[in-house]
Amino acid sequence: MDGHEFLAERFEENRSRLKGVAYRMLGSTSEAEDAVQEAWIRLGRSDGLAIENLGGWLTTVVGRVCLDMLRSRRSRREEPLDTGVPEEHAGGPDLGGRPGTDPEQQALMADSVGIAMLVVLETLDPAERLAFVLHDMFAVPFDEIAGVVDRTPAAARQLASRARRRVRGAEPGPDPSLARRREVVAAFLAAARDGDFEALVAVLDPDVVVRSDTGGGGAPALVRGAGTVARRATMFAPFARSSQQALVDGKPAVIAAREGGRFAVMVFTVVGGKVVELSVINDPARLPGLDLTVLND
Repeated sequence: MDGHEFLAERFEENRSRLKGVAYRMLGSTSEAEDAVQEAWIRLGRSDGLAIENLGGWLTTVVGRVCLDMLRSRRSRREEPLDTGVPEEHAGGPDLGGRPGTDPEQQALMADSVGIAMLVVLETLDPAERLAFVLHDMFAVPFDEIAGVVDRTPAAARQLASRARRRVRGAEPGPDPSLARRREVVAAFLAAARDGDFEALVAVLDPDVVVRSDTGGGGAPALVRGAGTVARRATMFAPFARSSQQALVDGKPAVIAAREGGRFAVMVFTVVGGKVVELSVINDPARLPGLDLTVLND
C-alpha cells in the first residue's frame, strides 16, 4: 500500500465523524459534504504521513472550513434553514459520534440532533457554535479548539459555556398539555380544509419543517418555512375534509384518508402554540406498524 492509499483509507475511517461535525456546524448536508471534501483536498496538499494525530488534524481542518463558511454566510446574510428551496432530500449524513461510539449509539445520536437543535445552533455566533459542537458533541479538548478559533483555551471554554447557556435557554420544550396541542392541530386541520393560507401561517412556526416518508428506501423529502408549508397545505384541502385526528406514540396526529382508506399519517410536534415539525408518513410498509389511536374531533 502506497502513501496515498494509506491516507485515503485513514480519511475514510474519519469520514463519518467529519460529516457529523460539519453537519452540526452548517445544518446542510450538501455543505457538510463540501467541507469534508475540502479537508481531503487540504490533506492532499500536506505531508499527511507526518501527521501524528490525523483524526484531530482533520477535525481541526473541517472546523476551520466550517467557521469560514459560516462567516461568509453571515456576511451574505444567508439563512440555510430557510433557503426558499421548496423541497429537497435531506436525510442527513451518517453523523458519527464521540470516539469509541459503536454504530448503534451513533444512530441514536443522529436521531437526537433534529432540526429544532439546528435552528437553535443557527442563532449562535460562529465561534460559539464551533466551540459548542466540537466540545459538547464531539469531546474535542479546549486546547485543540483554541487553535481553530484563534483564542486561548480559557476563551474557547467561555465560548462553549456561553453557547451552552444560550442553547439551554432557547431550546423549547413541548407544550405540557396534550389538549392544547390538539387544539393547535385542529386549527391547522380547519385551515387546511378551508384552504385558508393566512390561518395556516398563523399556527406554523416560521421555521417549521415537514418530512415526508414515502418509502422505497430513499431519504425523506424535506420542506421548510411557514409560507412554503402553508401553500402546500392548501393543496391538501380535498383530503383534509375527510381526515381524522389521532395519536401516534402519544403525539397529536392526523389521518388523511382517500375514499375511506388510510393513505397518510401526519404527526405533529407543537411548541409554544405553533407547529414546529410535521412528519408525513405514507410508506405502506410503515403504516400498519404505527401505534395509532383514532380520536373523536
